[in-house]
Amino acid sequence: MIGTDARFTMSLGAFQLDAAFCAPPRGVTVLFGPSGCGKTSVLRCLAGLERAPKGWLRVNGAWWQNEEQDHFLPTYRRPIGYVFQEPSLFPHLSVRANLEYGQRRVPESNRRVAFDRAVTLLGVAPLLDRRPVRLSGGERQRVAIARALLTSPKLLLMDEPLSALDTRSKDDILPYLERLHTDLSIPVIYVSHALEEVARLADHLVLMENGQVRAQGPLSELMTRLDLPLAYGDAAAAVIEATVAAHDEKFHLTYLNFPGGRITVPREDLPVNAHVRLRVYARDVSLVLAPQEGSSILNVFAVYISGCTEERPGQVIVQLDAEGTPLLARVTAKSIAQLGLAPGALVFAQVKGMALLN
Repeated sequence: MIGTDARFTMSLGAFQLDAAFCAPPRGVTVLFGPSGCGKTSVLRCLAGLERAPKGWLRVNGAWWQNEEQDHFLPTYRRPIGYVFQEPSLFPHLSVRANLEYGQRRVPESNRRVAFDRAVTLLGVAPLLDRRPVRLSGGERQRVAIARALLTSPKLLLMDEPLSALDTRSKDDILPYLERLHTDLSIPVIYVSHALEEVARLADHLVLMENGQVRAQGPLSELMTRLDLPLAYGDAAAAVIEATVAAHDEKFHLTYLNFPGGRITVPREDLPVNAHVRLRVYARDVSLVLAPQEGSSILNVFAVYISGCTEERPGQVIVQLDAEGTPLLARVTAKSIAQLGLAPGALVFAQVKGMALLN
């Protein structure tokens, strides 16, 4: 198999882990779920730091673990990079020396990530001569990620790398993680319980609950599935992938294309054809049976209703399909009845607001 195919079954005290998932060979796969659901245990099994007595792990067709054949590749033989919650840099070494330590672990003939490239991707060039004690939390974590990259891993594992950072430091480091997402072919498996990180970084989502995988698949699909918890609550939202089509200098607007039509947002300093990701909250989407005249809402899309479910008394979550891009809308049960909304109906989604994520 191309990609990562894993199943780990083990007991950790009273906790039972029985998790199976597949991750694509490129992009960011996020293990997502509440604290204590087994995400970090899965990551440690991937790294070989834990050995599940029942399980297997195959990465790009190569067996790293196969308990039926008593095969287990120890951690030091697995071509992985591991970024922990804490940076764990050597305090007596400069940033440059910390990075060179990671690079020296790999024979020169096997190095796939150049020193200068890792330094540039993580923006650590101004930090090379400093010691870790002179770095901020976000800077230390960027150095830790660069060091992991310089081991030229075939799989990059990241265990809640932003959890120890304050909000400002998280905002500073997320663009660098997005750069890894777009500029590198190394697959990343990323543990998080923060929906903001998931929305910005994930391509593939593995939703965990009580030691098991409840669902897995593309981010846009899982965030809008009505049988999963992500589609409910105040944070319920859809993620749209779009490209920059043009800029309107007169009205300071930027136009984005996605399969469901053209999106208008305030002017963004982005090149034409740049890829962007947007989040649309269910609370910001209303439905009408026909396009409205004399409205200030610029983003209106023809959509089909895929499904409806009651979120709480009087409130309904509606799943929508905009030419293959899923959206969510939260409307009242009275609106459902008055408009005769039902699966299969063609309606128009009016989007009052959306957030550019990158």
